[in-house]
Amino acid sequence: MSGEPVVARVGGGVAEFDAAAWDACAGTDDPFLGHAFLSALEESGSATAATGWRPLPIAIDGPDGAPAALMPAWLKSHSLGEYVFDHGWADAWERAGGDYYPKLQIAVPFTPVPGRRLLAKEPALAPALIAAAERLVEANGLSSAHATFIAPEQVSLFEQAGWLIRADSQFHWLNEGFGSFEDFLGTMSSRHRKSIRRERERAVEGLEIVHLTGSDLREAHWDAFWHFYQDTGARKWGHPYLTRACFSLLGERMADRLLLILALRDGRPIAGALNVIGAEALYGRYWGALEEVPFLHFELCYYQAIDAAIARGLSRAEAGAQGRHKLARGYRPVPTFSAHYLADPGFRRAVADFLERERAAVVHEIHALGEMTPFKRG
Repeated sequence: MSGEPVVARVGGGVAEFDAAAWDACAGTDDPFLGHAFLSALEESGSATAATGWRPLPIAIDGPDGAPAALMPAWLKSHSLGEYVFDHGWADAWERAGGDYYPKLQIAVPFTPVPGRRLLAKEPALAPALIAAAERLVEANGLSSAHATFIAPEQVSLFEQAGWLIRADSQFHWLNEGFGSFEDFLGTMSSRHRKSIRRERERAVEGLEIVHLTGSDLREAHWDAFWHFYQDTGARKWGHPYLTRACFSLLGERMADRLLLILALRDGRPIAGALNVIGAEALYGRYWGALEEVPFLHFELCYYQAIDAAIARGLSRAEAGAQGRHKLARGYRPVPTFSAHYLADPGFRRAVADFLERERAAVVHEIHALGEMTPFKRG
């Protein structure tokens, strides 16, 4: 397409794109960028205009009429479900007399997982997607555009376009060629090894732990997990982001990419953790329980995830946003990045000054947290 004018268009949703055409741009390594996952969020009523997530995917078509580049984008009427918190920015802009919402969000809804946000078959088209997002903001009088949880290799593309870069951190478990969980424990100090063994023993007393994926997943499993998810969602966010129908659609469309870990007491599920399997990582997504069992959260969400990642030869397990308690369980701090386009020059300068100070604090925090890991020294 070199030398030809680049024309971008805005779609009405991911679901209106042909699945194969979308995935030809998105690839298959990252399950959250696939048509199956994103269309399930839309069609289930989880990510729609009614919930504050109006789908606005940006596409650049190739000479054959099929998308050559795509950007998963949404018109947001609030800042929920993003995990990169800009409520302070919204308050400041609205106190100054502006309307912060709606804003353009370039992301995977409800999913704090780093990944590509510029899905281009040709690298030269990636900057054109960024420019299209800017034009969409300006043409519609939006306050801003936000690309969150950007894959590290794409951060520079946004930076080169003049977007403001924000840093934060998450906790990931890194597979150093371990053949078993005991191999992993061998990298820790004696005190931490003993502590984790005790936690695992206490967590599973009287329980059976099962791993379900692919054709083993049934509607009855989703019914059980829905109760767990509702309880956690109500306590954390006020109401769950995903509808019950979303789990059924995900089970229909990508069961082989899902790993549901359940704790059974006398054959009855009492707790569960849902993971998504990528080409290189296991992604912990949702958890919930009907009983309070000491250390069961750590067992299902962290230790069982490590077991599963080792068994599959995956390079890491990502445990989602926040949670310093993950450090003692062998998860390490890693940086995450987002990029922000603010239409008003004065607002942009104020935020840029804030981000410069915040980035320095994040670098310091990651270093400090790295000193708190349970691994042997020297």
